[in-house]
Amino acid sequence: MKTLKNTKIGKTVRVVKVHGEGAIRRRIMDMGITKGVEVTVRKVAPLGDPMELTVRGYELSLRKADADMVEIEVD
Repeated sequence: MKTLKNTKIGKTVRVVKVHGEGAIRRRIMDMGITKGVEVTVRKVAPLGDPMELTVRGYELSLRKADADMVEIEVD
C-alpha cells in the first residue's frame, strides 16, 4: 500500500482511501483529504515532519503519522 507519507516533493497523487478510526480519520477528512481528491506535496520540514501539501487549492500542513493513514495512487 502506498501512502502519502512516502510521496516525494513535487509529486501529485490521488487519494484512494483514508484509513484510521474515529476522531483522527474525521479530522483528516475535515481538512479536505477525501477519496478521489488530488494532493500535491510542496515541502517537507528539515527533520521530515510535518509535510506541506496543496489540497483543493489551499496549503495544508500534515504530520507524517497522519499522512501514513492516507492511501494513494500515483497519476
